[in-house]
Amino acid sequence: MKDSALGAATAPRVKSLGRMDYLVAWAAMQHFTDQRGPETADEIWLVEHAPVYTLGLNGKPEHLLRPGDIPLVKTDRGGQITYHGPGQVIAYLLIDLKRRGMGVRQLVGLMEQSVIDLLDEYGIHAARRAQAPGVYVAHAKIAAVGLRIKRGCSYHGVSLNADMDLRPFRAINPCGYPGLPVTQTRQLGITDSPPTLGGKLAQRLRETLTKDFTYHR
Repeated sequence: MKDSALGAATAPRVKSLGRMDYLVAWAAMQHFTDQRGPETADEIWLVEHAPVYTLGLNGKPEHLLRPGDIPLVKTDRGGQITYHGPGQVIAYLLIDLKRRGMGVRQLVGLMEQSVIDLLDEYGIHAARRAQAPGVYVAHAKIAAVGLRIKRGCSYHGVSLNADMDLRPFRAINPCGYPGLPVTQTRQLGITDSPPTLGGKLAQRLRETLTKDFTYHR
C-alpha cells in the first residue's frame, strides 16, 4: 500500500482493548509509535484503566492534594494531573499528523468537537473553554485531553467520564485547576454503558478525522 492510500481520507482502525494497566497501555503506545512507518495505518484504541493518577510532562506534583492508595504515574503527555478509573471511556489516538496535514491544536480541537457532538446526540449542551483544554457541561469538566507528538505522530488522547466513582477527583486539582468540578454522563441522565459510549465516540472521531476540520477556540 502506498502512502497516498493512507492519507487524510482514510479512517483509523478502532481497537477495543478492554481493561488495561496504564503502564502497559503507555508502553504499547510508545512501541507502536516508535515502530510505525509511512504505510502504518492510524488507530484508535478504546481502553479502561484501573484507578490511577497521571501527571503530564510539565505537571506540578502539588496538584495531587491528598496522596493515598491510588498510584501516581509521571507520563509523557502534555497537561497537568488527571484521574483514570473504571467506568471512564478512554480513546487513545495513534495518528500520523504529518500525513494528514494536521497540527496538534487541530487534533485537540477535533477530539473536543467529537465529544461535544456525541453529547449533543443525547441533548446535552457541552463546550470548550478558552485556555482550558477539554470539554465542559455548564461549569463541570466531563472530558480531558492530552497528547504526545513524536516524529509527527500522536499518542495518548481523550478521556470521557461516563459511569465512574468521581471521588478520586477530590484529591487533585483536576487538570491543574483548584476546585474545578467534574461530572459524567450518568449524572446527566445518559444511561448508555461506557462500552456503548466508547463505540459512539470512536465513530465520531473517525468521521471527523476523514473530513475537513477547522479548529476554532
